[in-house]
Amino acid sequence: MKRVPMTPEGHQKLKEELDRLVKVERPKNIKDIAEARAHGDLSENAEYHAARESSLFLKGEFRNSSQAFHWRR
Repeated sequence: MKRVPMTPEGHQKLKEELDRLVKVERPKNIKDIAEARAHGDLSENAEYHAARESSLFLKGEFRNSSQAFHWRR
């Protein structure tokens, strides 16, 4: 892929976003899934389904931010 130039401020902001996703959002989501699983039947557990949906969203956000971080230098 062709690299795209980025300002130092933009690079720092993107790095901070990746750090937040990895260090704050992902651990919180893992905890939310574990708590929802503890409630029992997963087929009718709205908290579990919401946490799983959030997990998929976070994975997409991480993938997009990670790709942007590596394409722009």
